Amino acid sequence: MRRYLSAAAALVVLCGGCYHVTVITGAPAGPTTIDKQWQNSFVIGLVPPPEIDSKAQCPQGVAKVETERSFLNGLVGAITWNIYTPIHATVTCASGPVAR
Repeated sequence: MRRYLSAAAALVVLCGGCYHVTVITGAPAGPTTIDKQWQNSFVIGLVPPPEIDSKAQCPQGVAKVETERSFLNGLVGAITWNIYTPIHATVTCASGPVAR
């Protein structure tokens, strides 16, 4: 029985990596980025964080959006039993339109 618990604990640790998603629109990246270290989401992301309004800072549009759950975000989620699950979001503004 103890061997099974050890194997299950090892599996949880190995599978518990950091969450990372990147969306690329195809537009050329510009120098401006919007970096939000602590976007507030709840219940393992079922209640999503508020939208990032990038229209004022990115008049040409968005080139890339990255969301991740850093170690500190995951630690806070573990402490709160995943009731509060913050994420880190980075928006890279475009320097021009999408090339066709």
